[in-house]
Parts: sequence; C-alpha cells; structure tokens
Amino acid sequence: MNLTTIAVDLAKDVFQVAVADCRYQIVERHRLTRSQFERFIRGHERSLWVMEACGGAHHWAHTLIGLGHEAKLLPPAYVRPYVRGNKTDRSDCAAILEAARNPEIRPVPVKSTEQQALMALHRVRSGWMVTRIARINIMRGMLREQGIAIPAGAGVALKRVAELVHDQGTLLPEPLRALLQTLLEEVRAIEARTAPSNSSARCRNRLARRRACEQWKSPASGC
Repeated sequence: MNLTTIAVDLAKDVFQVAVADCRYQIVERHRLTRSQFERFIRGHERSLWVMEACGGAHHWAHTLIGLGHEAKLLPPAYVRPYVRGNKTDRSDCAAILEAARNPEIRPVPVKSTEQQALMALHRVRSGWMVTRIARINIMRGMLREQGIAIPAGAGVALKRVAELVHDQGTLLPEPLRALLQTLLEEVRAIEARTAPSNSSARCRNRLARRRACEQWKSPASGC
C-alpha cells in the first residue's frame, strides 16, 4: 500500500504541513499550532512523515512511530538545495518533499532517547570545557595587564594563578585578587563536575556510537 507522504517544517510553536499524493504532488497545506499538530497526527491515517533532522525531530519521530506512522528524517544540508525562491515555511515543506523523492539521500537514523541523552551530556560537557578555557584566558589577560606573564598550558596556568592569589607578597590590587579567586573557584567547580564522568561518559559514548552505526546499517533504518 502506498502511504500518503506528509512533509513537516518543524518549529517551536507553529508547524507548516504539506500533504502529498503518491506522485508527491501537494494536495493539502496546513499551518498548525503545537496542540493542533498533535491532534492532526493522532487523527490522520497511517502515513510517511518526512522532516528535517533538526531540533525536536527525533521526539516527533518517536511520537509518530508510536502511533503507527512511519517517520523519515533528512539531513538539512541535503534539503536546502531543493528550496525554490525565498526561504519560507511553505517553500521548506515543498523542498522536504522533493528531497524525500531522491533515493540517493540517506535518511538520518532516529536516535533513541538514550542516545539523545548522551548527546545532551556531551554538549553540556563541551560547553563546560569551553567555559573553563575562557575563564583561564580571562585570568591570563588580567594578569598580563599587571605585567605578569602566565606560562602556556591550562594546568600550569591554574597552578601559577593560585600561587599568585595566595601569595600576599604579590603586588596585586585586592579587588583583582578577589576576582581571580572567584574565577579559580569557578574553574575548579567545572573540573569537579566533569572529571568524575570522563571515563564513564567516554564508554557510554562509544556504546551509543556503536548502536547508531548498527542502526544505520540495518534495513529498518531505510538506508
């Protein structure tokens, strides 16, 4: 049985939907709020729903699959060339349908909730590490303004800054000393949050990547 193909341009509040027939010709268009979209999904017959693999796409794919539909996620970079004219929600939906027709575009496997959680952990930890380096660089710049050069290397820099802060013989203005102490505490707090999970996070990440590869190669992934 040929399933109706429905393209969805996802958003935070308003969803653009284009329903196509078996020849990928658009026969219906809808602009729905989030609650309306949820009702539309539940009230529609079994269909193939195509979306770009962007924020929220995996959640909606899980919802659709749970309701008996099929879900197909496409890489946004491969959908973009199909956009005609100005980029609007309507043109994005049409582009998603056109891209869905191309058998050479490999769909993105739908991530499990565990894989999504691991990716969130990785993003947060990456953000923490960026913040750590930024704080160290701020301390370097502040001390450079006082004529104090800090050696290269994050660990060496933190050790040297701590020595300067705690050495009352160092000619540092007290407000600056207090600020450096605050920055040091921020960095230590970040290190405390990230260090215990380093090894376990790497192990879980490898397992998630292995499962993703298996899913990518399986016939069920649509590849």
